Amino acid sequence: MSVDLFFEPLDGAMPVRTVAFLHGILGRGMNLRAIAKRLVEVRPAWQALLVDLRGHGRSPKGTASPSLEAAARDVAALADKTDLPLAAIVGHSFGGKVALEAARIGPLPSLEQVVVIDSVPGPTAPLRGGDSALGVVETLESLPSVFASKPDFIRALMTAGQSRPLAEWLATSLERQDGQFRFGLDLNEIRALILDYFERDLWPVVENPPGTANVHLIIAEQSDAYSPADRERAMRIAASTNRVTADIISGGHWLHVDNPGGLLDSLLFSL
Repeated sequence: MSVDLFFEPLDGAMPVRTVAFLHGILGRGMNLRAIAKRLVEVRPAWQALLVDLRGHGRSPKGTASPSLEAAARDVAALADKTDLPLAAIVGHSFGGKVALEAARIGPLPSLEQVVVIDSVPGPTAPLRGGDSALGVVETLESLPSVFASKPDFIRALMTAGQSRPLAEWLATSLERQDGQFRFGLDLNEIRALILDYFERDLWPVVENPPGTANVHLIIAEQSDAYSPADRERAMRIAASTNRVTADIISGGHWLHVDNPGGLLDSLLFSL
C-alpha cells in the first residue's frame, strides 16, 4: 500500500508538466531545491516537486515492510495528486533507483524521462563503515536518543568520526520534543531501504525502458558508485539505443553540490 508523500512544488512561469525530484537516503526533498529551482527558471514549462520519500522529511515514517518497490509505488501515486502530467522523474543516489522502479511498476502513461543521478542500476555489495549510509546508521544508533541542542548532536557525530558537513546535514532531520532534540528517522526502516537498494537489479529497466519513457544515466566522474564494469555497461547500452543516454560529468557523488552547472546542463539535455 502506498503512503501519501509530502512534496513542495516549485513552479516555472508557465508550467504544463511536472518533474518529481527524489533525494538520496537519509535526505529530504529540500536537498535538491537549488538545482530544481534553476531548472524551472530556465525551463518555465516545468513544475518541480521536491519529494520527501517514505521514511524521510515530512512523509510518513516507520512504515510496514519498507522496500524500494514500496517507495516507488508512493512516487507513482503522485501522478494522481498533481494537476499537471508527471512527465519526468529525477532521482539522486537512492532516489535514482526509486525512479527506475517507479517507471518499471507504472503504469505512468505520461512519463517521458527518467533521470538517474550517480546511482548504479544493478545490485552491489552494501558499503559499510565510515561515512557510508550503513556506517552512518550504525553511528546514529550508538548515540544517545535525545540531545539538549543541535550543536550537541553535531558534536556527538563528529566525536564518533563523522565530518562536520555530514553532521550538519543530518541535523536537518532533528525533531524538537519537550525541549530536547531527537533524530527524526526510523533507523530500522532506513536500514531496510538501504539493503533493498543494494540488492535490486534494475539494469533490465535501463536496457528496455518501459512504455515511451527514456532513461538518462548521469555518472559522477570522481564517484565510486559505478565500477569500471558498470560504466562500460552503461555506455554500451547508451550506444545501442536512442532511448538511453549515459553522461559522465566532473564531480563527486553529490553532483548538485560539486558541479551544479554541469548537472543542470545534463538535466536540460535530458528534459
